[in-house]
Amino acid sequence: MNEKEFEDLLSLLCNIITDQARKDIKPFLNSEYFENKVREVIQEIGKKSKLHVNFDPHPYIFPDIVLGTYGIEVKHTSKDTWRSVANSVFESTRDKSVKYIYIVFGKMGGKPEVKWAKYSDSVIHVRTSHVPRFEVEIGSKKSLFEKMGVTYNIFSELPFHERMKYIRSYARSRLKEGERLWWLEDEPEKDHSLPIQVRLYMSLEQSEKRQLRAEAALLCPQIVKPSRSKNKYDDAAIYLLTYHGVLCSQARDLFSAGSVALRQDSERGGIYILRSLLDIEKEMIIAAANLEDALFIEYWGFSCKPKKRISKWLELADTLAKDWIPSKYLFKKIK
Repeated sequence: MNEKEFEDLLSLLCNIITDQARKDIKPFLNSEYFENKVREVIQEIGKKSKLHVNFDPHPYIFPDIVLGTYGIEVKHTSKDTWRSVANSVFESTRDKSVKYIYIVFGKMGGKPEVKWAKYSDSVIHVRTSHVPRFEVEIGSKKSLFEKMGVTYNIFSELPFHERMKYIRSYARSRLKEGERLWWLEDEPEKDHSLPIQVRLYMSLEQSEKRQLRAEAALLCPQIVKPSRSKNKYDDAAIYLLTYHGVLCSQARDLFSAGSVALRQDSERGGIYILRSLLDIEKEMIIAAANLEDALFIEYWGFSCKPKKRISKWLELADTLAKDWIPSKYLFKKIK
């Protein structure tokens, strides 16, 4: 069966199921039932072509229906929309025998209808949950791969870390001022999952507070800016929330409040941000040795080897502070 013949089969398939859906009072409201109906109709109309339809595939195989070198990803919605979340960008469960992938989409909301399209033309966006997932839409004018400047076939052959370069570049192009990416890993087995519950910073144990303050301080050297600088604590708060699921309602209190600045010496005065950083120097050194490089690329804008992170942080901080020079006071023992 050539490509045109397969697409003709898909058109016939969609017409048959659309007609049935419009006759039913409650048309295919269950996605599993809809997918099985697609299999049944393919088997019936594909008899002449001797298509073999597997009615008991692996539950996570991609695409859902494998027909030799052709594959069909079945999407279903009870809403009046042609848009849906699809599979992971890593496609780790993809059947390697499939070369041509199509979508058969059952839209059961509004006026029921079933349509097909090429998978590569239908992927329009990446949505992030615990791993980045494609979002598909039937009838879209421009695919995600066109936006990223790579074909789907080439993208699918790339190793995971190369795919993520395209995904992160696309995601960054959509960020508004003050927004950050939270999904940074290159490998699916290293996916970074947030806890289901959001925790309040003030309720954490003191040791965890110090660790998180140190990580945020290291990744966000702009905290040393003058006190009236706009948004200087935003990145620190975003990091705690997006990477650790920790909400800090008053981000300035992480570094400027008396409770952190006067911890070692209760005598008031001096530069509070300096005093709070002196108190967590050891934790910042640990963070510099252990945090993923992807975080520095995200927050600093470039890669940095662990042994050079403290010295580079001091360089950055010196350019950002106005009334004092961080390198004159901090990390004196390791410079």
